[in-house]
Amino acid sequence: MSARQATHEVMQHLGSRGIYLDFNEANTLRRAQLTLHRWGEAECGDGNDYASFSIERDEVSGLPYRCIYPHDGKMRRYRIADREAGALRRIAAICSKQAIYFFHQTDPRGCALYVSNEPLTDSNYNRGVAICS
Repeated sequence: MSARQATHEVMQHLGSRGIYLDFNEANTLRRAQLTLHRWGEAECGDGNDYASFSIERDEVSGLPYRCIYPHDGKMRRYRIADREAGALRRIAAICSKQAIYFFHQTDPRGCALYVSNEPLTDSNYNRGVAICS
């Protein structure tokens, strides 16, 4: 499925719930969901034969770092761009403009973004439209 087809699919799912977005808005939500999903996977971490690595936020500043834990050495960390914050800003701008609500679900085993005409919480977010293709 192409990106254009995936965006049209998202638009159809939203339209079936009475949420009408133009192509650019739906595409922005779809792409932001992909960013949030990849970010969530990176926060959970991964590894190989030589090291484990993940994204971690500094406890004091809240800035994100790529942390590398070599199996035979000292941990290193590198400052990275905060793609999560950027994606959430883009989502919030669209939702504010359209008077809809969103929920960012951080578990990478599922969809990262849900939207609805009504407020969503961690106990009812699955009542919203999953912005997954």
